Amino acid sequence: MSTCSVSKGCFVFKPSPKKRRVSQKTAIYFRDGKNGSEDSELRFDTCQSLWNQIKLETEQIQEDLNKQLLDNVVSFLRRSHSEFQGKTTEWTYRMKSREIPTAALVLGVNVTDHDLTFRNLSEALQNNITPYIALLEAKDCSGIKNLMQKLMGQLMNCSTDVASLEDEDYVQVSQNRIRCSMKSLVDWYESVTKKTDSETLSKKRTSSSKHQQSPPVVVIFKDMESFTTKVLQDFIVISSQHICELPLVLIFGIATSPMIIHSLLPHSVSSLLCIELFQSLSCKEHLSTVIDKLLLTSRFPFKLGEKVLQVLINIFLYHDFSVWNFIRGFQLCIVEHFYSQPLSVLCCQLADAKERVNSLSHDQCENVRRLPSFRRYVERQEAEKQIALLTADSFLKETTQKLLEDLHVYHENYVSVLRCLHVFTCSLPKYPLGKQIRELHCACLENRVWETEDYESSLQLARMLNKSDLETILQQCVEILVSSAGNEFDKAVEKLKEFLTQFQKLEVAEAFQEQDVSVSSQKELQKKTDLYHLQKTLLELKDSRRSKKLTKFEMLRFEVVDYIDSLVRNYLVPADHKTLHEVVYFNTASVLRGHLNAAPRIALHTALNNPYNYLKNQALKSDGGSISNKAPDICIVYKLHLECGRLINLVDWLEAFSTVVTAVEEPNADTASSDQVDDIIQYPFSLLSSLTFVNHRINEPRFSKFSFVFAGNQFQKNKAGSDSLNVLEMSQKYISSSAVGLGGSR
Repeated sequence: MSTCSVSKGCFVFKPSPKKRRVSQKTAIYFRDGKNGSEDSELRFDTCQSLWNQIKLETEQIQEDLNKQLLDNVVSFLRRSHSEFQGKTTEWTYRMKSREIPTAALVLGVNVTDHDLTFRNLSEALQNNITPYIALLEAKDCSGIKNLMQKLMGQLMNCSTDVASLEDEDYVQVSQNRIRCSMKSLVDWYESVTKKTDSETLSKKRTSSSKHQQSPPVVVIFKDMESFTTKVLQDFIVISSQHICELPLVLIFGIATSPMIIHSLLPHSVSSLLCIELFQSLSCKEHLSTVIDKLLLTSRFPFKLGEKVLQVLINIFLYHDFSVWNFIRGFQLCIVEHFYSQPLSVLCCQLADAKERVNSLSHDQCENVRRLPSFRRYVERQEAEKQIALLTADSFLKETTQKLLEDLHVYHENYVSVLRCLHVFTCSLPKYPLGKQIRELHCACLENRVWETEDYESSLQLARMLNKSDLETILQQCVEILVSSAGNEFDKAVEKLKEFLTQFQKLEVAEAFQEQDVSVSSQKELQKKTDLYHLQKTLLELKDSRRSKKLTKFEMLRFEVVDYIDSLVRNYLVPADHKTLHEVVYFNTASVLRGHLNAAPRIALHTALNNPYNYLKNQALKSDGGSISNKAPDICIVYKLHLECGRLINLVDWLEAFSTVVTAVEEPNADTASSDQVDDIIQYPFSLLSSLTFVNHRINEPRFSKFSFVFAGNQFQKNKAGSDSLNVLEMSQKYISSSAVGLGGSR
């Protein structure tokens, strides 16, 4: 590139996207971490491999959940497209009435997940319907002119390169040469469709062979609620006048309710739209599917502890309803676990973990011995075995392999029994253990679920289930245990099938007998009208019901519930009771909460009180509560402000700041440093007030922490004039002018 120019200047060369500087290898950060070890690169590779597998699984989940929605939208566009192609009576009627086919997509309030949905929708439409798709956002369409510019720019670029639809760096079509109007768009569409028909052997014809003649133009409004009413009205009215020449289809992305269309558009405008409603899957159901596929499975060795999972679920339920943010938080847990836990190198598939155990170094064996769960395991062993575990690395490796295998089997059995228990409890009144399986999973991770009151109430309700419900539940449990990866449920499956057989063979004679008894008793009650005899009969019936023996069905029902209870007590032990659970479980909820839960006040306090925490400058390190003069001015002012109580003497505050700043200077430099302090002292005080660490007290100007603001205003005023006063003199002059003297310093 040439730098020849008539005038002198600075020339900027933007780097090519292909020639970007290669950043430092990420594995180095694992090695330099607080728990860096010789296997840092292996931990990083394991972390990256695990996340790639989880990412592919989440994308597949998203595709499967949105498949029905995307298929319905594609079918809707095919119908409108075929009607335009065939010039049918219905389409002619639409053209006469100027109705625009419109799809209203109700996607929910989880706005951060909408980008992925629209990206998948765009790909589906490009592969099946049309290459002419434009995605519009309200921030880029403040007026109808901006909307038309954005629309034509994307559509004209689609005709040259469909893959650049979502690329922000695509080459924009010059808007100076083309007038951005609907007439220009119609002319462009006619020229493009004619060119496509004539060039049958070109690459473009090959790439768009799936598209029929005259494909529709799809305009997607990603966030309809954010568009201004005037922009939407003008665009719809103008488009309806050209619908016979341009097969336009609108897609509205709605986060709240379909009624927003009628709220934004008057009847005269909404009547120009032929709207069809499409509802996406609920974000809560999406989250349940993600948890079921990622956490309640033995495919992925990494697991979340109860508190960590509860933090992610609470952020989802009380903040954004975003499944994508939940997945990003899950990714953060993976990175933090592999970064902070040296033994996370064993968090992999069982076969790989056994091989890595054999190559553990002595330091890594010591890390195993330091684990709290392993120490509890050693304490339960005999004396000779304790000595071998604490001294012999080879014996430790053999034991570690066995413990990892037990942990793997525990996860397989845990998931199967958890699903069976959920089948029993999800239909009970008031849902004592929760309606979703994630609630039951958190309860089982927290403590022994069979010791809770909710579990006892669930068993009591389960003992009152009818025969048909019990048979359905048992059949579902059999299917779950048969499809389980564990090999310990053969006897359990046989036992449940035996229960089903007994239910089917139960005779209903007792039920008929009870009906006969009840009918006869009712007849007796009808005959005896005397109050005394009636009361006596009722008491006898009550006593007979109390002393009534259990029927065969009731006894069998009790046996079923007790057997499920025994499975729960055997297999749903909390994870923190298992040895070596720290290898695969991430339990540091405080770290995750510090990253995801915004606490700006705490972050400000940390930055001002300890600037080294963020700046990582060795000169800013301080011992205890000492104040370094090398710290930023606002940090010095803030630390001095912390040393005071509710009220501050302004003179003492300013003098203390001056003393700290000039602490290490030579004695003969007092005059120069004083002038320098006068220049810099105003800004940190005003900045501290803007951060609301000091409050304005009009009635107490002498001692309030905001008193310096009045003085600061006079500082600025005098600075602008010819006469500059010393800061301390100005503050003293201002305070002395108050109605009452300073008094004490605090």
